[in-house]
Amino acid sequence: MNILVKIIIISVISLFSFQLEAQENYTLTVTVVEADSNDGKMFIALYNTETGFLKENYKGHISAIENKRCTVTFEGIPGGIYAVSVFHDENDNGKMDTNFMHIPKEDYGCSNGATGFMGPPKWKDAKFEIKADKAIKITL
Repeated sequence: MNILVKIIIISVISLFSFQLEAQENYTLTVTVVEADSNDGKMFIALYNTETGFLKENYKGHISAIENKRCTVTFEGIPGGIYAVSVFHDENDNGKMDTNFMHIPKEDYGCSNGATGFMGPPKWKDAKFEIKADKAIKITL
């Protein structure tokens, strides 16, 4: 009887472990269009929390620009709520340049076309849900 209980417990634990590992993962394709030029690189960041939005990305890509556009793919993304931000590092110095008032001098954009008023875009305006493979377009 004791062996039977152990087998049942091990089976239940294995079943729960398998279900945790079997979480659906998806692909997010981000296309950035209407860059001012093909100079520099495009920085694309994916965020998965409101508190980390525009501060600490979940995943990121740096892409070359061709024909004033680029496309990147994020793979293995669990279903959930996300937001994307993009900036065109036109002078290729690895950062978004700003003026003395901290207003960006290089083009940028966010998912859902989110823009900020007297500050950066807000999470609530940029967020979207991933529950299947998804493609979004961000216009600079």
